[in-house]
Amino acid sequence: MNPWNSTVKKQEHPSYLIIDIDPSDKNTFDQVIDVALATQQVLDECGVKSYCKTSGSSGLHVFVPMGNKYDYEHVKNFAHLTAMKVTELLPDFTTLERNLKKRGNSKIYVDYLQNRRGQTIASAYSVRPKKGATVSTPLDWKEVKKGLHPSQFDIYTVPKRVAKIGDIFKPVLGRGVDIMKCLKKMEG
Repeated sequence: MNPWNSTVKKQEHPSYLIIDIDPSDKNTFDQVIDVALATQQVLDECGVKSYCKTSGSSGLHVFVPMGNKYDYEHVKNFAHLTAMKVTELLPDFTTLERNLKKRGNSKIYVDYLQNRRGQTIASAYSVRPKKGATVSTPLDWKEVKKGLHPSQFDIYTVPKRVAKIGDIFKPVLGRGVDIMKCLKKMEG
């Protein structure tokens, strides 16, 4: 399932922001992890609590609760600034270039454009059409480290995981951040 970032109750105001960490062919999953941790660092530094999940494929997604307070343009712009900071931290193997031909096969695309109206992304707990029936799985940040791989989370392991630790993705739908406060800290 690939839902919008907003609900029918507030279609023009996203429930969350997404940074989609999208590797190219020659990137390792350890590099994807490095980008996720850099994203967390940027967001932590501006006072934002973020949440991570596997894409169920080759990348990771970082979420920030928005609480339906801002329109798509504001959320996308905040995501863009965040992505710019991440690529400044890891310039050797990250890019904001969406076009595959222009970015080459060794750069991870830090995708902030997933925050436009009508964009969709694999939902949490969604089974992906991949070998092994992998599942897009919410993670605790302490799990986002070397050795992590999306293949660990599939239709057999995820139900047991949720039964044991509960729904750790639920806070993403909670109270949103204050973008203005974050921007002030980001500038400082």
